[in-house]
Amino acid sequence: MDAMQAGQFRFKRTDIWREGEWLDLWSVVHLLSGVSTGFALYVVHFGASASLVLAFVLFVAYELWEAMVRIKETPANRFMDVVVGMVGFYPAFVFIAPVFSGTTFWGVFAAILTVNIWMATLGWIASQKAAALERRLRARYLRGKTRARERAMRLRQKFMHRPYR
Repeated sequence: MDAMQAGQFRFKRTDIWREGEWLDLWSVVHLLSGVSTGFALYVVHFGASASLVLAFVLFVAYELWEAMVRIKETPANRFMDVVVGMVGFYPAFVFIAPVFSGTTFWGVFAAILTVNIWMATLGWIASQKAAALERRLRARYLRGKTRARERAMRLRQKFMHRPYR
């Protein structure tokens, strides 16, 4: 079994968007998503209970989708992503959105949503760069491993065919 199959080759991200054990920079995105969801559900007037349940279901569904597409996170981080989303949702829905009306409401909502999308895009770009770097490093590792095996085989053949003196 080669080292990568045995799990000996580990790629550890060190950029600011790396996944944390509990919280990370993505937590800010989840918080802003919660606030954005709070504003959006305030607009549709489902009522407090239905909106609370719907927001929770949406945040859990998003975490399930992340797991399905194999985004690597600790279970604690997945749990905290839902908690942070709800922490953003509840005050936005109950306390913040009702304070604003008309164009001010839509301006605040648009600003929060824009920052949310901007941060999520920056994080996604950083994740794509990290994934590309990991692919390059794994390919380099495998090339080096292949060359070392070929070199070892050539040396074995060279010394195996020499007569003893």
